Amino acid sequence: MSHPSLRRTMGLSDAATVGLGSMVGAGVFAVWAPAAQAAGGLVLLALALAGAVAVCNALSSAALAARYPSAGGTYVYGTRRLGPVWGYLAGWCFVVGKTASCAAMAMTVGSYLVPGASRAAGVVAVVAVTGLNLLGVQRSVTASRVIVSLVGCALLGVAVAAVLPRADGPLWDAGQLLDGDASTFGVLQAAGLLFFAFAGYARIATLGEEVRDPERVIPRAIVLALSVVLVLYVVVGVTVLGVLGPDGTAVSSAPVAEVAALVWGPEAAWVVRGLAGVAALGALLNLVLGISRTSLAMARDGHLPRVLTTVSGPASVPRVAELVVGVVVLVVVLLADLRGAIGFSSFGVLLYYGVANASAFTLRHESRLGAWIPALGLVGCLVLAVSLPTASVIGGAALVALGMLVYAARARLARSGA
Repeated sequence: MSHPSLRRTMGLSDAATVGLGSMVGAGVFAVWAPAAQAAGGLVLLALALAGAVAVCNALSSAALAARYPSAGGTYVYGTRRLGPVWGYLAGWCFVVGKTASCAAMAMTVGSYLVPGASRAAGVVAVVAVTGLNLLGVQRSVTASRVIVSLVGCALLGVAVAAVLPRADGPLWDAGQLLDGDASTFGVLQAAGLLFFAFAGYARIATLGEEVRDPERVIPRAIVLALSVVLVLYVVVGVTVLGVLGPDGTAVSSAPVAEVAALVWGPEAAWVVRGLAGVAALGALLNLVLGISRTSLAMARDGHLPRVLTTVSGPASVPRVAELVVGVVVLVVVLLADLRGAIGFSSFGVLLYYGVANASAFTLRHESRLGAWIPALGLVGCLVLAVSLPTASVIGGAALVALGMLVYAARARLARSGA
């Protein structure tokens, strides 16, 4: 059965912007405190570990995206390289994990922009983002480009101001970077939480059916977006830890805003809060975009209701999938809490990338990627996933088991009906 195709309207700049908009979101504002609580004075080591795993995942995803440039990302790769059950597992983990990410982003929008009414504001944010995505991917890309530019400039501005000489003495102190107690398990847990802030480059691959010349553009866009984000996160991490110290960062509800208040004055804290809210809105925009495309791909194969395959309008938008994703995210926003959503999202997305690395390993004789990068990425994903907070691991494992039960039940019904 043939399905309507999405339109290929995105070039390298557009695809990289989607990845940047997904990563340079609330992650850079929200993850430092829980990471510092877990890793103490070794937060930067945890950041390096999370970044290394992200690089392996990105290279594996890029190699696969060049081979299979269609909507769905690792759901498609797992199905083609490992078999239907692994593709389904990847798609299920992505949809479930990223739905939690959407809820986290929506609540972050509310907590930064409307303190005291974060859930209500989060609901408004989800409705607004869903409406924008229904107008077409190009409008979403334009919005992401504006958001990334504003947030990137503000973060770099805070970093520069923190190290400039001051009449009352320097605020930034390199000696604070390694202060505080730490443990190996704490570093692993922090890396798992920090991975939440890196996971957005998958959005580029899930939009593969809407990218021009995808075999060339998608790998370049993934590498470009992740490279920019790695540099930005290191700059922000060094700035926050150098000004507040690991202990001060661990107890701060808004570390970047607190640093801004110290280097620019109290009024600047509200400017950064506003930008954090906008950044979270941009991340939410791209998350909903990616989940709807993976849902579309799974529905095409019968794993989700066929109605989700509907593509309509002059912009060729999967409107039913967009609307369903928006409604589900609204429900999660009303029920979940922010910290739990971050940990749960990381668990699902790490398993998703585990399937991506396993799929890329099968390309070891067919591409320049080799074997050690996907092997290292797979091991890294599994180690970070089981190192997350216990509640996130138990909850995530339960939902993965539920997904596999649904798959088994569907397969049994298909066999009995054959």
